[in-house]
Amino acid sequence: MTDLRFDGRVAAVTGGGRGLGRAYALMLASRGAKVVVNDVGGSLTGDGADPGPAQQVADEIVAAGGEAVASTDSVATADGGAAIVATALDAYGRIDVLVHNAGNVRRGSLREMSHDDFDAVLDVHLRGAFHVVRPAFPVMCDNGYGRIVLTSSIGGLYGNHDVANYAVAKAGVIGLSNVAALEGAAHGVRSNVIVPAAVTRMAEGIDTSAYPPMDPDLVAPTVGWLAHETCSVAGEIFIALAGRVARAVIAETPGVYQPSWTIEDVATRIDEIRDFSAPVVFPVVPSGHNDHIGYSFAMADERSREEHVASHG
Repeated sequence: MTDLRFDGRVAAVTGGGRGLGRAYALMLASRGAKVVVNDVGGSLTGDGADPGPAQQVADEIVAAGGEAVASTDSVATADGGAAIVATALDAYGRIDVLVHNAGNVRRGSLREMSHDDFDAVLDVHLRGAFHVVRPAFPVMCDNGYGRIVLTSSIGGLYGNHDVANYAVAKAGVIGLSNVAALEGAAHGVRSNVIVPAAVTRMAEGIDTSAYPPMDPDLVAPTVGWLAHETCSVAGEIFIALAGRVARAVIAETPGVYQPSWTIEDVATRIDEIRDFSAPVVFPVVPSGHNDHIGYSFAMADERSREEHVASHG
């Protein structure tokens, strides 16, 4: 198979100075992309700033013969997000790929988490995603091409202890990606979600001694494909963890129809309602929202027809 390259493409990677983001930036650059390496250089909790990490990765790319510029603007503000996209446009005249990877962690139980810690994490992960997608999306649509990769997590899919802020933010980016996928479909813009896991500083405080190999380089190829022009999907969620690559979906049971319900009816039929023996999945693109509604309407219409036939049999 011919190598999948990014020659002529411009990519912006948030949180690109360390860990997963660094792996993404280096991979994209090694395959021909011009890269904006964005990283505010803060601590794990999001405090402070250091221009070093972003500049070091940009320098590493240039030293290897690639093209890159550093950005230290913060995704946590609308102005910062706009500045990141503007850096790509000013330096290279376009933006083709946007990977939002920037993150921070502030742990605390749900009963004790402060509003400040909740907001600080949403500002980077969720609002940060919007802050960069919002200025990049219309540029991509006007150019007729774009690839957006937003970062969720296992916590966003399934929750976890002591990370209500993180879980909420990571679940939220799935909704944002789905809308970008729907609205971008007619303009050559595809948006998807990566659910990565790697042993980086984000795993600080977790005992990883028994983990299998979980290097960022095991995640980067999936992000690379989602960012490539040959990416054939949109509105999907991909997991990359310890060498396993998989797709996650939101699925429903077929459900049960009645023309009216009581609390007791729900209690009586709960096993049927929850029966996942024949799951139903509505792909986001082209019309998952409407397909979901149509599926329910069809059950009601079918029962009405059955009752009509029975009454005139």
